[in-house]
Amino acid sequence: MAISWLFIFTLISTLLATAHPSSSDQHHDRKVYIVYMGDKPKEEVSTSPLQLNMLEKVISSNDIVPAESLLHSYKRSFNGFAAKLTKEEADKISGMKGVVSVFQSRKLKLHTTKSWDFIGFPQQVKRTKLESDVIIGVIDTGIWPESASFDDKGLGPPPAKWKGTCQASSNFTCNNKIIGAKYYKADKQFSETDIQSPRDSDGHGTHTASTAAGGIVNKASELGFGFGTARGGVPSARIAVYKVSWSDGIHDADILAAYDDLIADGVDIVSASIGPSLPEDYFTDGLAIGSFHAMRKGILTSTAAGNEGPNPATLSGFAPWLLSVAASTINRKFLTKVRLGNNKIFGGIHINPFDLKNKTFPLIYGLDAPNSEDKVRGAYSRFCRRDSLDKNLVKGKIVYCDSNVIGQGPFLAGAAGFIGRGRVFGDPSFILPLPGTYLNYNEASEVYKYLATSSKPIATIYRSEEVTDTQSPYISSFSSRGPNPITPNLLKPDIAAPGYLILAAWSPMAPITELGVKGLGYNIESGTSMACPHATAAAAYVKSFHPTWSPAAIRSSLITTAKPMSSKINPEAEFAYGAGLINPVKAPYPGLVYDADELDYVKFLCGEGYSNDEILQSITGNEKLKCSKGSSRSATDLNYPSFALSTLPSQPITHVFHRTVTNVGSANSKYKAKVVAPKGINVIVSPSVLSFTSIGQKLSFSVELKGKIDGIIASASLVWDDGTFQVRSPIVVYVAP
Repeated sequence: MAISWLFIFTLISTLLATAHPSSSDQHHDRKVYIVYMGDKPKEEVSTSPLQLNMLEKVISSNDIVPAESLLHSYKRSFNGFAAKLTKEEADKISGMKGVVSVFQSRKLKLHTTKSWDFIGFPQQVKRTKLESDVIIGVIDTGIWPESASFDDKGLGPPPAKWKGTCQASSNFTCNNKIIGAKYYKADKQFSETDIQSPRDSDGHGTHTASTAAGGIVNKASELGFGFGTARGGVPSARIAVYKVSWSDGIHDADILAAYDDLIADGVDIVSASIGPSLPEDYFTDGLAIGSFHAMRKGILTSTAAGNEGPNPATLSGFAPWLLSVAASTINRKFLTKVRLGNNKIFGGIHINPFDLKNKTFPLIYGLDAPNSEDKVRGAYSRFCRRDSLDKNLVKGKIVYCDSNVIGQGPFLAGAAGFIGRGRVFGDPSFILPLPGTYLNYNEASEVYKYLATSSKPIATIYRSEEVTDTQSPYISSFSSRGPNPITPNLLKPDIAAPGYLILAAWSPMAPITELGVKGLGYNIESGTSMACPHATAAAAYVKSFHPTWSPAAIRSSLITTAKPMSSKINPEAEFAYGAGLINPVKAPYPGLVYDADELDYVKFLCGEGYSNDEILQSITGNEKLKCSKGSSRSATDLNYPSFALSTLPSQPITHVFHRTVTNVGSANSKYKAKVVAPKGINVIVSPSVLSFTSIGQKLSFSVELKGKIDGIIASASLVWDDGTFQVRSPIVVYVAP
């Protein structure tokens, strides 16, 4: 999920449907619903007539016919459909045999060079020939195929396993890098800015795809910033594009259509920098449903944790079969200085591409320049919002603003620049449409004092300069935090990856500022959307070494080899960064993995209350499957590479976790348990030594926690160490919010 204005979707309520406009005007009470029916039928039967029959049973009004109501049929990889229904019709369908869930198709959000080097993953890292056989499915805003990052020079034809297609047109073609591309819009309602092809007019999808698997491009930059070599983590991997994001947002119906195809197409890893704005349960969420069926076919989904931080329990990628990725900084930041008339200099953030050449301008407070034509009061104009400033008063001046604006209001009012107030540690930087900077509260207060005491206040703003962030890595303020809002005893996010000031390919059709330049091929963006494709690439890198590993094994390798991060900067600890920062170089060699398959997740679902046997049988296609006391598994006993336990304040803790590890390191090896725990928490591992005699051997152990936590969160860790491999798992005990 990128956090720039580019991805804050506007509601377009006046669009007319391209088909049957006269009747669609009358469907005021009809909305798009997903009817999810689980696994695809084992028999080769046509599902569309069955779905139409279901609609015919509930639609009795004259405003729409059942065939017109049916928008999309999911049939390649799972069973279900999207249809325009009233609430009453949806309720009737939910009671029909074989229906797992019926839910409204919600609108979701979109959640480099230096970044790869920063995490210790150099261009010349060891690679396998199988990297070019790995196919990454990118669910996003499409792609700009002409970008140099997607040149297919040196790549052979697509892998034989590829079954997908390219929706080629006069303005879009695929190649041996972009081997497939499709777009989805169930309601067929397009705005004038939407391109009805897989082409990206937004920039987001191009950015994420090139971060994961873009080729090597020298001398890339954004207006000279971030100059260097742009490259993806797995530059030889193939890209399959599934465009689901449009000017009116992303919808569950289209996400499920993309998953229905990509599973059958032969994709290996999915990169989905998207997520629901509010968490739902596991089977009323298109991303959770699609990724569950992908997992069943051996496909791991990497997803953005969300950009709703730093508040707790705000993450969106929370399903246990997903890889949930937080956004960390890299050692790059941009410093933008302002010099006042008293020669005091203060340094802020945001990227200012303009050079004022030391020229000073009068300085004015936004509060003193309200737009009287629109009857704006100073109490509002001080925030410098759009149309709040008097153009005559601010023209040719630098405006001091009591907010974190990124320049729209001052720019439109004709100001020479602006100074924003309110920056906190870890805030993102955006490229600006006019000279500007964003100061913290203390520095901004000094500017205000000068402004209030000087008879003729003046200032100048310098062009931004790239400097080293010596405190990195840490988690950005915007990155969504845990704990898991649905399953408190399952740690999310899983890991952190670079998601701050990431340079990558861009669509020339998309502006790099809300009011500014178009036509650039590379852009610097921040968000968990940028972190997600880093983790996607790391997963693909592991896949290239171990093509038969399960999604859970690949996720385990990323979690247990991650570099621990510090809670001194991020007091939310594991709820900010999970197991830590990804370490792709070590990930293919984890020593041990915590594996899990479909049955493990079904047992987990039973333990979470999804105990309707018929529904679980529909989801899995296994008619013998039943939830029973013996087949249920609590979240704490899911074979996950991390440990989380929620508790009540001052309550003594006594809990036992059970885990099983699979040996993928040395055939004959002896692992010893090493525990680090805070005062007051006793961690007992039994047995404390695991002795393996073969590759693939599985051994089980338990972890018992005793004691009481001092505060809100207590962090511990377990490392299995054989002298060659160190297999680290975070342990978190916390007071539930």
